Amino acid sequence: MCIVLFALKAHPEHSLILIANRDEFLDRATAPAGPWPGAPGVIAGRDVQGGGTWMGMTRGGRVAMLTNFRDPASMRANAASRGILVQDFLLGDQDPRAYLEKVATRAVEFNGFNLLVGDLSRLFWFSDRGPGIVEVPPGVHGLSNALLDTPWPKVTRGKAALARLLEGNGPVREQDLHRILSDPEQAPDHALPATGVPLEWERALSSILVTLPGYGTRSSTILLAGPGSGVVYEERTRTPLSPGQAPPSQPARFSFTVEKEAF
Repeated sequence: MCIVLFALKAHPEHSLILIANRDEFLDRATAPAGPWPGAPGVIAGRDVQGGGTWMGMTRGGRVAMLTNFRDPASMRANAASRGILVQDFLLGDQDPRAYLEKVATRAVEFNGFNLLVGDLSRLFWFSDRGPGIVEVPPGVHGLSNALLDTPWPKVTRGKAALARLLEGNGPVREQDLHRILSDPEQAPDHALPATGVPLEWERALSSILVTLPGYGTRSSTILLAGPGSGVVYEERTRTPLSPGQAPPSQPARFSFTVEKEAF
Protein backbone atom coordinates (compact mmCIF):
# COMPACT_ATOMS: atom_id res chain seq x y z
CA MET A 1 0.00 0.00 0.00
CA CYS A 2 1.41 3.38 -0.93
CA ILE A 3 -0.83 5.99 0.63
CA VAL A 4 -3.01 6.07 3.74
CA LEU A 5 -4.95 9.21 4.65
CA PHE A 6 -6.94 9.30 7.87
CA ALA A 7 -8.81 11.56 10.23
CA LEU A 8 -8.65 10.42 13.85
CA LYS A 9 -11.22 11.98 16.21
CA ALA A 10 -11.51 14.91 13.83
CA HIS A 11 -15.23 14.68 13.00
CA PRO A 12 -18.19 14.52 15.44
CA GLU A 13 -19.83 11.60 13.63
CA HIS A 14 -16.74 9.49 12.90
CA SER A 15 -14.03 8.48 15.32
CA LEU A 16 -11.98 7.24 12.37
CA ILE A 17 -12.14 8.04 8.66
CA LEU A 18 -9.45 6.17 6.76
CA ILE A 19 -8.82 5.88 3.03
CA ALA A 20 -5.98 4.06 1.31
CA ASN A 21 -4.58 3.02 -2.06
CA ARG A 22 -2.52 -0.11 -2.47
CA ASP A 23 0.12 0.19 -5.20
CA GLU A 24 1.73 -3.04 -6.38
CA PHE A 25 3.02 -4.91 -9.41
CA LEU A 26 0.09 -6.07 -11.52
CA ASP A 27 1.34 -9.65 -11.75
CA ARG A 28 1.36 -10.15 -7.95
CA ALA A 29 -1.52 -12.50 -7.14
CA THR A 30 -4.03 -11.04 -4.68
CA ALA A 31 -7.23 -12.16 -2.97
CA PRO A 32 -9.98 -9.54 -2.47
CA ALA A 33 -11.12 -8.21 0.89
CA GLY A 34 -13.37 -10.56 2.77
CA PRO A 35 -13.67 -12.78 5.85
CA TRP A 36 -10.65 -15.05 6.16
CA PRO A 37 -11.09 -18.83 6.13
CA GLY A 38 -10.51 -20.05 9.65
CA ALA A 39 -10.72 -16.51 11.03
CA PRO A 40 -14.05 -15.07 9.81
CA GLY A 41 -13.80 -12.14 12.20
CA VAL A 42 -10.94 -10.76 10.11
CA ILE A 43 -11.86 -8.69 7.03
CA ALA A 44 -8.91 -8.08 4.73
CA GLY A 45 -7.42 -8.87 1.37
CA ARG A 46 -4.62 -11.40 1.02
CA ASP A 47 -1.22 -11.19 -0.62
CA VAL A 48 -1.22 -14.62 -2.25
CA GLN A 49 2.43 -14.42 -3.22
CA GLY A 50 4.04 -13.20 -0.01
CA GLY A 51 1.44 -14.05 2.59
CA GLY A 52 -0.31 -11.72 5.00
CA THR A 53 -2.03 -8.51 3.98
CA TRP A 54 -1.47 -4.78 3.58
CA MET A 55 -4.60 -3.63 5.43
CA GLY A 56 -7.53 -5.04 7.36
CA MET A 57 -9.72 -4.92 10.42
CA THR A 58 -11.68 -7.26 12.63
CA ARG A 59 -15.31 -7.26 13.65
CA GLY A 60 -14.01 -6.63 17.17
CA GLY A 61 -12.51 -3.30 16.08
CA ARG A 62 -8.83 -4.12 15.57
CA VAL A 63 -7.33 -2.14 12.67
CA ALA A 64 -3.93 -2.47 10.98
CA MET A 65 -2.23 -1.29 7.81
CA LEU A 66 1.24 -1.24 6.29
CA THR A 67 3.25 0.78 3.81
CA ASN A 68 6.71 0.02 2.51
CA PHE A 69 9.52 2.50 3.14
CA ARG A 70 10.88 3.41 -0.29
CA ASP A 71 14.64 2.85 -0.26
CA PRO A 72 15.60 0.59 -3.16
CA ALA A 73 19.28 0.56 -2.20
CA SER A 74 18.48 -1.31 1.03
CA MET A 75 16.07 -3.92 -0.41
CA ARG A 76 16.90 -7.55 0.38
CA ALA A 77 15.36 -10.34 -1.70
CA ASN A 78 15.47 -12.77 1.23
CA ALA A 79 13.71 -10.51 3.77
CA ALA A 80 10.53 -11.76 5.47
CA SER A 81 7.19 -10.66 4.02
CA ARG A 82 6.06 -7.44 5.67
CA GLY A 83 2.42 -8.45 5.23
CA ILE A 84 2.65 -10.82 8.19
CA LEU A 85 3.03 -7.80 10.48
CA VAL A 86 -0.55 -6.76 9.71
CA GLN A 87 -1.80 -10.35 9.72
CA ASP A 88 -0.36 -11.16 13.15
CA PHE A 89 -1.93 -8.09 14.75
CA LEU A 90 -5.36 -8.85 13.32
CA LEU A 91 -5.20 -12.47 14.41
CA GLY A 92 -3.83 -11.70 17.87
CA ASP A 93 -5.11 -10.09 21.05
CA GLN A 94 -2.20 -7.94 22.22
CA ASP A 95 -2.72 -4.26 22.83
CA PRO A 96 -1.16 -2.12 20.07
CA ARG A 97 1.80 -0.77 22.01
CA ALA A 98 2.76 -4.19 23.32
CA TYR A 99 2.46 -5.61 19.82
CA LEU A 100 4.69 -2.91 18.33
CA GLU A 101 7.26 -3.45 21.09
CA LYS A 102 7.43 -7.05 19.93
CA VAL A 103 7.69 -5.98 16.28
CA ALA A 104 10.55 -3.62 17.13
CA THR A 105 12.64 -6.52 18.40
CA ARG A 106 12.48 -8.26 15.02
CA ALA A 107 12.29 -5.30 12.65
CA VAL A 108 15.65 -6.22 11.06
CA GLU A 109 14.00 -9.29 9.51
CA PHE A 110 12.03 -7.07 7.11
CA ASN A 111 12.70 -4.52 4.42
CA GLY A 112 11.78 -0.97 5.42
CA PHE A 113 8.19 -0.48 6.59
CA ASN A 114 5.59 1.67 8.35
CA LEU A 115 3.01 -0.06 10.50
CA LEU A 116 -0.20 1.45 11.91
CA VAL A 117 -2.16 -0.61 14.45
CA GLY A 118 -4.95 0.12 16.88
CA ASP A 119 -8.73 0.37 16.98
CA LEU A 120 -11.41 2.83 15.89
CA SER A 121 -10.31 5.56 18.30
CA ARG A 122 -6.58 4.94 18.95
CA LEU A 123 -3.78 4.32 16.47
CA PHE A 124 -0.09 3.68 17.04
CA TRP A 125 2.65 4.03 14.42
CA PHE A 126 6.01 2.32 14.19
CA SER A 127 8.62 2.40 11.45
CA ASP A 128 11.96 0.64 11.42
CA ARG A 129 13.29 3.99 10.10
CA GLY A 130 11.44 6.11 12.63
CA PRO A 131 11.73 7.46 16.18
CA GLY A 132 10.10 4.49 17.92
CA ILE A 133 6.50 3.76 18.86
CA VAL A 134 4.25 6.80 18.53
CA GLU A 135 0.61 7.17 19.56
CA VAL A 136 -0.94 9.17 16.73
CA PRO A 137 -2.59 12.38 17.97
CA PRO A 138 -6.09 13.37 16.86
CA GLY A 139 -6.26 15.14 13.52
CA VAL A 140 -5.74 14.53 9.82
CA HIS A 141 -2.69 12.47 8.92
CA GLY A 142 -1.03 10.95 5.88
CA LEU A 143 1.39 8.10 5.33
CA SER A 144 3.04 7.10 2.09
CA ASN A 145 6.43 5.45 1.62
CA ALA A 146 8.33 7.71 4.01
CA LEU A 147 7.67 8.49 7.70
CA LEU A 148 4.25 9.52 9.03
CA ASP A 149 3.18 12.97 7.79
CA THR A 150 6.30 13.45 5.66
CA PRO A 151 5.20 16.26 3.30
CA TRP A 152 5.55 14.45 0.01
CA PRO A 153 3.28 16.15 -2.58
CA LYS A 154 0.75 13.30 -2.66
CA VAL A 155 0.50 13.26 1.15
CA THR A 156 0.11 17.02 1.42
CA ARG A 157 -2.47 17.05 -1.38
CA GLY A 158 -4.43 14.13 0.08
CA LYS A 159 -4.46 15.52 3.62
CA ALA A 160 -5.71 18.88 2.35
CA ALA A 161 -8.49 17.22 0.36
CA LEU A 162 -9.58 15.13 3.34
CA ALA A 163 -9.48 18.16 5.65
CA ARG A 164 -11.72 20.08 3.24
CA LEU A 165 -14.31 17.30 3.40
CA LEU A 166 -14.42 17.62 7.17
CA GLU A 167 -14.95 21.39 7.21
CA GLY A 168 -18.22 22.29 8.83
CA ASN A 169 -18.60 18.79 10.31
CA GLY A 170 -21.16 17.88 7.66
CA PRO A 171 -21.95 14.39 6.35
CA VAL A 172 -19.00 12.45 4.92
CA ARG A 173 -19.95 10.79 1.63
CA GLU A 174 -18.18 7.67 0.47
CA GLN A 175 -18.07 8.86 -3.13
CA ASP A 176 -16.13 11.93 -2.04
CA LEU A 177 -13.58 9.75 -0.25
CA HIS A 178 -13.15 7.60 -3.34
CA ARG A 179 -12.72 10.76 -5.41
CA ILE A 180 -9.67 11.68 -3.34
CA LEU A 181 -8.19 8.24 -3.99
CA SER A 182 -8.76 8.66 -7.74
CA ASP A 183 -6.62 11.79 -8.10
CA PRO A 184 -4.08 11.24 -10.93
CA GLU A 185 -2.32 14.63 -10.70
CA GLN A 186 1.47 14.36 -10.60
CA ALA A 187 3.77 16.74 -8.77
CA PRO A 188 6.13 19.10 -10.61
CA ASP A 189 9.72 17.91 -10.79
CA HIS A 190 11.00 20.49 -8.31
CA ALA A 191 8.68 19.09 -5.61
CA LEU A 192 9.55 15.41 -6.09
CA PRO A 193 11.35 13.48 -3.35
CA ALA A 194 14.62 11.77 -4.23
CA THR A 195 14.19 8.17 -3.11
CA GLY A 196 16.56 6.37 -5.45
CA VAL A 197 14.14 5.40 -8.22
CA PRO A 198 14.40 6.82 -11.78
CA LEU A 199 12.91 10.27 -12.35
CA GLU A 200 10.08 8.92 -14.52
CA TRP A 201 9.06 6.67 -11.63
CA GLU A 202 9.30 9.50 -9.09
CA ARG A 203 6.90 11.46 -11.32
CA ALA A 204 4.43 8.59 -11.71
CA LEU A 205 4.55 7.68 -8.01
CA SER A 206 3.89 11.29 -6.97
CA SER A 207 0.17 11.02 -7.73
CA ILE A 208 -2.37 9.54 -5.33
CA LEU A 209 -3.64 7.22 -8.08
CA VAL A 210 -0.65 5.53 -9.71
CA THR A 211 -0.66 4.15 -13.25
CA LEU A 212 2.50 2.65 -14.76
CA PRO A 213 3.13 -0.21 -17.19
CA GLY A 214 2.95 -3.33 -15.04
CA TYR A 215 2.54 -1.40 -11.79
CA GLY A 216 -0.02 0.84 -10.17
CA THR A 217 -2.92 1.26 -7.79
CA ARG A 218 -4.43 -2.19 -7.41
CA SER A 219 -7.23 -1.34 -4.97
CA SER A 220 -8.77 1.53 -3.00
CA THR A 221 -10.18 1.05 0.49
CA ILE A 222 -12.29 3.22 2.77
CA LEU A 223 -13.06 2.67 6.45
CA LEU A 224 -15.71 4.78 8.16
CA ALA A 225 -16.40 4.35 11.86
CA GLY A 226 -19.63 6.11 12.69
CA PRO A 227 -22.02 6.63 15.60
CA GLY A 228 -22.27 3.71 17.99
CA SER A 229 -19.16 2.09 16.41
CA GLY A 230 -21.01 1.34 13.19
CA VAL A 231 -18.42 0.50 10.54
CA VAL A 232 -18.34 0.59 6.75
CA TYR A 233 -15.34 -1.14 5.16
CA GLU A 234 -15.20 -1.09 1.37
CA GLU A 235 -12.54 -2.16 -1.09
CA ARG A 236 -12.73 -1.27 -4.79
CA THR A 237 -10.47 -3.36 -6.99
CA ARG A 238 -8.98 -1.40 -9.88
CA THR A 239 -6.87 -4.05 -11.64
CA PRO A 240 -6.94 -7.84 -12.02
CA LEU A 241 -6.52 -9.63 -8.71
CA SER A 242 -4.31 -12.24 -10.34
CA PRO A 243 -2.86 -12.65 -13.84
CA GLY A 244 -5.61 -13.53 -16.30
CA GLN A 245 -8.46 -12.51 -14.01
CA ALA A 246 -10.83 -9.58 -14.44
CA PRO A 247 -11.49 -7.17 -11.57
CA PRO A 248 -14.72 -7.81 -9.61
CA SER A 249 -17.68 -5.94 -11.06
CA GLN A 250 -18.76 -4.75 -7.59
CA PRO A 251 -16.77 -3.49 -4.60
CA ALA A 252 -16.29 -5.72 -1.58
CA ARG A 253 -18.39 -3.97 1.06
CA PHE A 254 -18.98 -4.81 4.73
CA SER A 255 -21.17 -3.00 7.27
CA PHE A 256 -21.30 -4.05 10.90
CA THR A 257 -21.32 -2.78 14.47
CA VAL A 258 -18.40 -3.18 16.85
CA GLU A 259 -19.80 -4.06 20.25
CA LYS A 260 -16.99 -2.39 22.20
CA GLU A 261 -13.53 -0.95 21.71
CA ALA A 262 -10.83 -3.54 21.11
CA PHE A 263 -8.58 -2.30 23.96
